[in-house]
Amino acid sequence: MASPILVTGGTGTLGAHVVPLLRASGHDVRILTRHARPATDGVDHVTGDLLEDEGVEAAVDGVGTVLHLAGGPKGDDQATRALVRAASGAGVRHLVYVSVIGADRVPLAWMRTKLESERAVADSGIPWTILRAAQFHDLALTMVEKMAKLPVFPVPGGMRLQPVDSREVAARLVELTLGAPSGLVADLAGPHLYDLAALARPYLRLTGRRRPMLPVRIPGKAGRAYRAGANLAPAGAEAGKRTWEEFLAERLG
Repeated sequence: MASPILVTGGTGTLGAHVVPLLRASGHDVRILTRHARPATDGVDHVTGDLLEDEGVEAAVDGVGTVLHLAGGPKGDDQATRALVRAASGAGVRHLVYVSVIGADRVPLAWMRTKLESERAVADSGIPWTILRAAQFHDLALTMVEKMAKLPVFPVPGGMRLQPVDSREVAARLVELTLGAPSGLVADLAGPHLYDLAALARPYLRLTGRRRPMLPVRIPGKAGRAYRAGANLAPAGAEAGKRTWEEFLAERLG
């Protein structure tokens, strides 16, 4: 029998789309999770914690391919190094990692952990694939929802986003996971650019809210990077098809 594919972050937003696609392709899946869960048809769960480096060796044991989706507000580089150490010792043959567009250009601490994670994967000695994706529609919605609770809606000047549908990212990742190691592949972003006001307007309309827009300025190096478009997909990137408006209509409709 073919070895299972290990997915970290398999219960998150992206993992919830990835795991069924892998199962539909005929592959068994093993999910590394911090909380014990019962096994289901073709999907096993191994309890462990990447940040604490607990249970990781057991998770990679007997696995040929690892798809690393797990991430958080901090410590992604530490978690990725723990995974790489275990995967190297287990003889993993393909390590796939999802990163963020602009990881090498936006001077934020969280972005630096993504870049350090990329370097850990590339230097692992394991054949690898890395996909940098834009912010998901889901994350953009969370951001807009929080800002819409304020009396005025802050709009950072010059900041633009290219939100992409998480299902399209999942489909691309599964394609890459089942293929040969490809190194750093073309970035994947959404089909349109939006400033924060353009993201907010259809949300406010669908939710029946009215908020005045307040222009604000992001200070420092991060502000300059966003105004320069350092977080946007470079030339040669791939574009998803599902728009922000279509996502909102489905989610809020």
